[in-house]
Amino acid sequence: MIPVYEMIIRLLLGALIGGIIGFERELHGRAAGFRTQLLVCVAAVLIMVISENYYFHLHNLDSTLRIDPARISAGALMGIGFLGAGVIIKSGYRVRGLTTAASIWIVSAIGLAIGGGLYLEGILTFTITIIVLVVLRIVERKIEIVRFKTIIVSTPINVDNAEETIKSTLSSCGFIILSVDYEKNRSHGENTYSFTVSTKNKAAIKQIFIKLSSLEFINTLKIKG
Repeated sequence: MIPVYEMIIRLLLGALIGGIIGFERELHGRAAGFRTQLLVCVAAVLIMVISENYYFHLHNLDSTLRIDPARISAGALMGIGFLGAGVIIKSGYRVRGLTTAASIWIVSAIGLAIGGGLYLEGILTFTITIIVLVVLRIVERKIEIVRFKTIIVSTPINVDNAEETIKSTLSSCGFIILSVDYEKNRSHGENTYSFTVSTKNKAAIKQIFIKLSSLEFINTLKIKG
Protein backbone atom coordinates (compact mmCIF):
# COMPACT_ATOMS: atom_id res chain seq x y z
CA MET A 1 0.00 0.00 0.00
CA ILE A 2 1.12 3.56 -0.68
CA PRO A 3 1.86 5.46 2.56
CA VAL A 4 -0.47 8.33 3.42
CA TYR A 5 2.29 10.95 3.33
CA GLU A 6 3.28 9.74 -0.15
CA MET A 7 -0.31 10.17 -1.38
CA ILE A 8 -0.43 13.70 0.02
CA ILE A 9 2.85 14.62 -1.69
CA ARG A 10 1.61 13.29 -5.03
CA LEU A 11 -1.73 15.10 -4.81
CA LEU A 12 -0.12 18.42 -3.80
CA LEU A 13 2.54 18.14 -6.50
CA GLY A 14 -0.17 17.38 -9.05
CA ALA A 15 -2.15 20.43 -7.89
CA LEU A 16 0.97 22.62 -8.20
CA ILE A 17 1.87 21.43 -11.70
CA GLY A 18 -1.71 21.53 -12.99
CA GLY A 19 -2.19 24.98 -11.46
CA ILE A 20 0.92 26.43 -13.12
CA ILE A 21 -0.03 25.12 -16.57
CA GLY A 22 -3.62 26.23 -16.04
CA PHE A 23 -2.46 29.70 -14.99
CA GLU A 24 -0.65 30.10 -18.31
CA ARG A 25 -3.83 29.12 -20.18
CA GLU A 26 -5.87 31.48 -17.99
CA LEU A 27 -3.58 34.41 -18.84
CA HIS A 28 -4.39 33.92 -22.52
CA GLY A 29 -8.15 33.78 -21.95
CA ARG A 30 -8.62 30.10 -22.70
CA ALA A 31 -11.76 28.25 -21.62
CA ALA A 32 -9.85 25.51 -19.79
CA GLY A 33 -7.81 27.69 -17.46
CA PHE A 34 -6.44 27.64 -13.93
CA ARG A 35 -9.11 25.67 -12.07
CA THR A 36 -9.84 23.24 -14.90
CA GLN A 37 -6.22 22.20 -15.47
CA LEU A 38 -5.60 21.95 -11.72
CA LEU A 39 -8.60 19.69 -11.21
CA VAL A 40 -7.70 17.51 -14.20
CA CYS A 41 -4.17 16.97 -12.90
CA VAL A 42 -5.28 16.21 -9.33
CA ALA A 43 -7.95 13.84 -10.66
CA ALA A 44 -5.36 12.01 -12.75
CA VAL A 45 -3.06 11.70 -9.72
CA LEU A 46 -5.91 10.33 -7.61
CA ILE A 47 -6.94 7.86 -10.32
CA MET A 48 -3.39 6.50 -10.50
CA VAL A 49 -3.12 6.26 -6.71
CA ILE A 50 -6.43 4.39 -6.62
CA SER A 51 -5.17 2.05 -9.36
CA GLU A 52 -2.01 1.22 -7.41
CA ASN A 53 -3.81 0.72 -4.11
CA TYR A 54 -6.46 -1.37 -5.79
CA TYR A 55 -3.75 -3.58 -7.28
CA PHE A 56 -1.86 -4.01 -3.98
CA HIS A 57 -5.06 -4.64 -2.03
CA LEU A 58 -6.30 -7.41 -4.32
CA HIS A 59 -2.81 -8.87 -4.67
CA ASN A 60 -2.57 -9.20 -0.90
CA LEU A 61 -5.95 -10.89 -0.78
CA ASP A 62 -5.00 -13.42 -3.41
CA SER A 63 -1.51 -13.43 -4.97
CA THR A 64 -2.73 -15.59 -7.84
CA LEU A 65 -4.97 -12.82 -9.17
CA ARG A 66 -3.71 -11.08 -12.31
CA ILE A 67 -4.73 -7.42 -12.02
CA ASP A 68 -3.73 -4.73 -14.51
CA PRO A 69 -3.63 -1.35 -12.65
CA ALA A 70 -3.18 0.55 -15.92
CA ARG A 71 -6.73 -0.19 -17.10
CA ILE A 72 -8.31 2.40 -14.80
CA SER A 73 -5.84 5.10 -15.87
CA ALA A 74 -6.38 4.21 -19.55
CA GLY A 75 -10.11 4.71 -19.09
CA ALA A 76 -9.44 8.06 -17.40
CA LEU A 77 -7.39 9.26 -20.39
CA MET A 78 -10.25 8.39 -22.72
CA GLY A 79 -12.67 10.39 -20.57
CA ILE A 80 -10.32 13.37 -20.46
CA GLY A 81 -10.15 13.21 -24.25
CA PHE A 82 -13.85 14.12 -24.37
CA LEU A 83 -13.17 17.05 -22.05
CA GLY A 84 -10.44 18.29 -24.40
CA ALA A 85 -12.75 17.97 -27.41
CA GLY A 86 -15.15 20.37 -25.72
CA VAL A 87 -12.72 23.31 -25.94
CA ILE A 88 -12.05 22.96 -29.68
CA ILE A 89 -13.94 25.52 -31.77
CA LYS A 90 -13.94 25.81 -35.57
CA SER A 91 -14.74 29.19 -37.09
CA GLY A 92 -14.30 29.50 -40.85
CA TYR A 93 -10.77 28.39 -41.69
CA ARG A 94 -9.61 28.84 -38.10
CA VAL A 95 -9.60 26.12 -35.46
CA ARG A 96 -9.17 27.33 -31.90
CA GLY A 97 -8.58 25.39 -28.71
CA LEU A 98 -6.27 22.66 -30.04
CA THR A 99 -3.38 23.75 -27.82
CA THR A 100 -5.66 23.97 -24.78
CA ALA A 101 -7.07 20.50 -25.55
CA ALA A 102 -3.51 19.15 -25.87
CA SER A 103 -2.55 20.82 -22.57
CA ILE A 104 -5.50 19.12 -20.82
CA TRP A 105 -4.36 15.79 -22.20
CA ILE A 106 -0.72 16.24 -21.20
CA VAL A 107 -1.71 17.57 -17.77
CA SER A 108 -3.65 14.36 -17.22
CA ALA A 109 -0.63 12.32 -18.36
CA ILE A 110 1.61 14.26 -15.96
CA GLY A 111 -0.91 13.61 -13.20
CA LEU A 112 -0.83 9.88 -13.92
CA ALA A 113 2.97 9.93 -13.84
CA ILE A 114 3.02 11.78 -10.49
CA GLY A 115 0.31 9.48 -9.17
CA GLY A 116 2.44 6.50 -10.15
CA GLY A 117 5.46 7.89 -8.30
CA LEU A 118 7.35 8.84 -11.47
CA TYR A 119 8.38 12.25 -10.14
CA LEU A 120 11.34 12.82 -12.46
CA GLU A 121 9.36 11.94 -15.58
CA GLY A 122 6.39 14.05 -14.49
CA ILE A 123 8.46 17.12 -13.60
CA LEU A 124 10.52 16.82 -16.80
CA THR A 125 7.33 16.62 -18.90
CA PHE A 126 5.95 19.61 -16.98
CA THR A 127 9.11 21.59 -17.81
CA ILE A 128 8.83 20.71 -21.50
CA THR A 129 5.14 21.70 -21.46
CA ILE A 130 5.88 25.13 -19.97
CA ILE A 131 8.62 25.71 -22.55
CA VAL A 132 6.21 24.80 -25.36
CA LEU A 133 3.41 27.02 -24.04
CA VAL A 134 5.51 30.05 -23.09
CA VAL A 135 8.80 30.10 -25.03
CA LEU A 136 7.60 28.62 -28.31
CA ARG A 137 4.64 31.04 -28.34
CA ILE A 138 7.18 33.85 -28.85
CA VAL A 139 8.86 31.92 -31.66
CA GLU A 140 5.49 31.12 -33.25
CA ARG A 141 4.57 34.80 -33.47
CA LYS A 142 7.64 35.45 -35.62
CA ILE A 143 6.77 32.74 -38.13
CA GLU A 144 4.93 33.88 -41.25
CA ILE A 145 1.92 31.60 -41.40
CA VAL A 146 -0.50 31.25 -44.30
CA ARG A 147 -3.78 33.03 -43.51
CA PHE A 148 -6.99 32.05 -45.30
CA LYS A 149 -9.75 34.60 -45.80
CA THR A 150 -13.08 34.82 -47.57
CA ILE A 151 -13.64 38.20 -49.22
CA ILE A 152 -17.25 38.87 -50.25
CA VAL A 153 -17.87 41.75 -52.64
CA SER A 154 -21.12 42.91 -54.21
CA THR A 155 -21.29 45.17 -57.29
CA PRO A 156 -24.02 46.47 -59.60
CA ILE A 157 -24.87 44.09 -62.45
CA ASN A 158 -24.11 46.66 -65.17
CA VAL A 159 -20.44 47.22 -64.16
CA ASP A 160 -18.00 45.93 -66.79
CA ASN A 161 -14.81 44.06 -65.81
CA ALA A 162 -15.70 44.22 -62.10
CA GLU A 163 -14.33 40.75 -61.40
CA GLU A 164 -11.06 41.40 -63.26
CA THR A 165 -10.54 44.68 -61.40
CA ILE A 166 -11.12 43.01 -58.02
CA LYS A 167 -8.79 40.14 -58.92
CA SER A 168 -6.00 42.48 -59.98
CA THR A 169 -6.44 44.46 -56.74
CA LEU A 170 -6.16 41.26 -54.70
CA SER A 171 -3.04 40.19 -56.61
CA SER A 172 -1.44 43.61 -56.12
CA CYS A 173 -1.72 43.13 -52.36
CA GLY A 174 -0.06 39.71 -52.52
CA PHE A 175 -3.18 37.56 -52.18
CA ILE A 176 -3.40 34.17 -53.88
CA ILE A 177 -6.91 33.51 -55.18
CA LEU A 178 -7.89 29.91 -54.46
CA SER A 179 -11.49 29.94 -55.69
CA VAL A 180 -14.36 32.24 -56.66
CA ASP A 181 -18.09 31.75 -56.05
CA TYR A 182 -20.75 33.80 -57.83
CA GLU A 183 -24.26 34.95 -56.96
CA LYS A 184 -26.63 37.16 -59.01
CA ASN A 185 -29.54 38.98 -57.40
CA ARG A 186 -31.74 40.53 -60.09
CA SER A 187 -34.22 42.07 -57.64
CA HIS A 188 -31.40 44.12 -56.08
CA GLY A 189 -29.45 44.46 -59.32
CA GLU A 190 -26.28 43.05 -57.78
CA ASN A 191 -23.57 40.51 -58.49
CA THR A 192 -21.88 38.98 -55.44
CA TYR A 193 -18.36 37.55 -55.67
CA SER A 194 -16.97 35.35 -52.90
CA PHE A 195 -13.18 35.04 -53.15
CA THR A 196 -11.32 32.44 -51.11
CA VAL A 197 -7.77 33.79 -50.77
CA SER A 198 -4.56 33.19 -48.85
CA THR A 199 -1.64 35.37 -47.80
CA LYS A 200 1.34 35.30 -45.44
CA ASN A 201 1.25 39.05 -44.87
CA LYS A 202 -0.97 39.97 -41.92
CA ALA A 203 -0.91 43.66 -42.87
CA ALA A 204 -2.25 42.84 -46.34
CA ILE A 205 -5.70 42.15 -44.87
CA LYS A 206 -6.17 45.75 -43.75
CA GLN A 207 -4.52 46.99 -46.95
CA ILE A 208 -6.92 45.10 -49.21
CA PHE A 209 -9.90 46.34 -47.21
CA ILE A 210 -8.82 49.95 -47.80
CA LYS A 211 -8.10 49.40 -51.51
CA LEU A 212 -11.36 47.60 -52.25
CA SER A 213 -13.32 50.18 -50.26
CA SER A 214 -11.90 52.89 -52.51
CA LEU A 215 -13.41 51.28 -55.65
CA GLU A 216 -16.57 53.27 -56.39
CA PHE A 217 -18.50 50.43 -58.03
CA ILE A 218 -18.39 48.22 -54.90
CA ASN A 219 -21.64 48.26 -52.91
CA THR A 220 -20.71 46.03 -49.96
CA LEU A 221 -17.49 44.45 -48.75
CA LYS A 222 -16.98 41.77 -46.13
CA ILE A 223 -13.82 39.92 -45.06
CA LYS A 224 -14.26 36.70 -43.06
CA GLY A 225 -12.00 33.98 -41.75
